[in-house]
Amino acid sequence: MKCFKLHGGRVLVVTQGDITRVSLDAIVNPANTMMVMGGGVAGAIKRVGGDEIELEAMRYAPVPIGEAIVTGAGRLPSKYVIHAPTVERPGSPSNPRFVELAVRASLKVAVERGFQSIAFPALGAGVGGLDVSEASESIARVVRESLSPSLVVLIARDAEALAKMESGVRRALDVEPEDCRVEIFKASPQA
Repeated sequence: MKCFKLHGGRVLVVTQGDITRVSLDAIVNPANTMMVMGGGVAGAIKRVGGDEIELEAMRYAPVPIGEAIVTGAGRLPSKYVIHAPTVERPGSPSNPRFVELAVRASLKVAVERGFQSIAFPALGAGVGGLDVSEASESIARVVRESLSPSLVVLIARDAEALAKMESGVRRALDVEPEDCRVEIFKASPQA
């Protein structure tokens, strides 16, 4: 786990894990404008958190790129899900501009709602087609330049994505991170 210190006492954490196990104020769903939660991170959020997340989000559709909405989190350990479109239609490509707009919109609603912590996956990567490094660089740049909760977490799904995520964040922030420990994951239920 790496921590990048930002102005105003804010911290950007880069770590590996499962975003559906994050226990913060909100996690961000890289949505499509129709709020259909089919594959990728959105599909995982729906599978773990429940259909009610998608049903609530779809009541707001269409949500244009550059806006974001907040729903309940169903059975997820986080309190809320922020749905920020990074693609027009399910399965369509994303780009760095869409990612930047989604991050700005996510941070804006998080600050308006008084959230102190938020977690992002590599928005626009995966289904959206961007490289994790490029997506992470865009996310970190917007976080640095914007008002944001005091704790912003970027979650990589595996070691390869984590290395790319750290690389992108380093390029955007031009600072070296520190090793750190922040409790953000809820323990797995015991079988």
